[in-house]
Amino acid sequence: MWTEVRGLRDDIDYGTPPRDGEPVPVTVDGVGVTVPEGSSVMLAAAEAGCPVPKLCATDTLESFGSCRVCLVEIEGQRGYPASCTTLVAPDMVVTTQSKKLTKLRKGVMELYLSDFPESEIPGGWSEFHETLEAIGLNGHRYGEGRNHFDLRVDDSNPYFLFDPAKCIVCSRCVRACEEIQGTFALTIQARGFESKVAASQDETFMESECVSCGACVQACPSHALVEKSLFPGGYERA
Repeated sequence: MWTEVRGLRDDIDYGTPPRDGEPVPVTVDGVGVTVPEGSSVMLAAAEAGCPVPKLCATDTLESFGSCRVCLVEIEGQRGYPASCTTLVAPDMVVTTQSKKLTKLRKGVMELYLSDFPESEIPGGWSEFHETLEAIGLNGHRYGEGRNHFDLRVDDSNPYFLFDPAKCIVCSRCVRACEEIQGTFALTIQARGFESKVAASQDETFMESECVSCGACVQACPSHALVEKSLFPGGYERA
C-alpha cells in the first residue's frame, strides 16, 4: 500500500518520503541525478543508485536523524551531516563512500553491537544485519559491559513479540505507531542507557493500547519486534 501511495519502488527503501517540488540537480558519488525540491540527500543518493547505510530512516516515515549511520560528505560544507535530515540544494556534490565515512560508521555500529546479543549477529536477516554487512562489520572492539540482555521477552501479543535485548532504540516503531496508525501506544521511556521502548504505561503489548496493526513490526530494523509466525517452534534468543 505505502509504495503505491508514495509512488516508490517496491525493491528500494529511499530512506525518506518523496516530495513534490521544482527539480533540483545533484551529484552523488559522481552520478548526476535530479530530485524534487525538499528531498533529502539520502533519497537523492538512493535515486542515483548509491544507497547510504541507515537504521532509523525509512521512506514510510518522516526523517528523524538519530542513528548517525547515514553520514555523508558535502562539497563546501564542514563536518559529516546526516543524509536523512539534510535537504538537497542545486548543484550539491555529495560523497557517500570514503575512508573517513567508513570509519565513522563502523564506530557507530560498534556501539550498537556492544549492546546487541553476540549470538544473534551471525545469520541474521534484519535490516540491522544488512547494514552491518554493507559497512563490513561483524563484531566490536569493546569488552563486556552494561547491557540489556537480561530483559524479558514480551510475547503477550498473539501475533508478534518484542525482544528488548535486540532493540536499538531507533524510535521507528514509536514513529510508525504515531504516523502510520495514529494510535500513540508506544513511547521511548527514560533517557541514556535506561532508554527503552514502552507500550502505554510500561505495560505488556497485550495490556496496552496497542491495536495489533503490525506497523511497529514492519518498521523495526533489528527484529526486536518480529512476527511470531516466523518461529513455529517458539521463540528463543540464540
